[in-house]
Amino acid sequence: MCVSCHEPLPVAQSPQAISERDFVRGLINQGYTKPQIERAMVAQYGQSVLGKPPAQGFNLTVYILPPAILIAGIAILVVTLPRWRRRARAAATRAPKAAPPPSPADERRLEDELSRYPG
Repeated sequence: MCVSCHEPLPVAQSPQAISERDFVRGLINQGYTKPQIERAMVAQYGQSVLGKPPAQGFNLTVYILPPAILIAGIAILVVTLPRWRRRARAAATRAPKAAPPPSPADERRLEDELSRYPG
């Protein structure tokens, strides 16, 4: 990352970015490996040149929290899905309750109501 404009180094156009790219090219020409170049960049420009937070202290949560949430979600699904399936199967196999037959008073009232309408 460019430490002055905070853009990725390959696309940054600031004078600082040009200086950083020249520094990296010089290290490559000297035969440095990628880890060595990263260490030299951090020594020269600071930790922000890497564009990622260091994996220590509070910043460690950036690396730990997403996998922990994913694992917790999978664990919840592993526990709850079988329960939901058992409940669905049990509900499907239960016979629906039949409504009780209407009482004679209800039958008379229904007949009275239906006799008021022509058809």
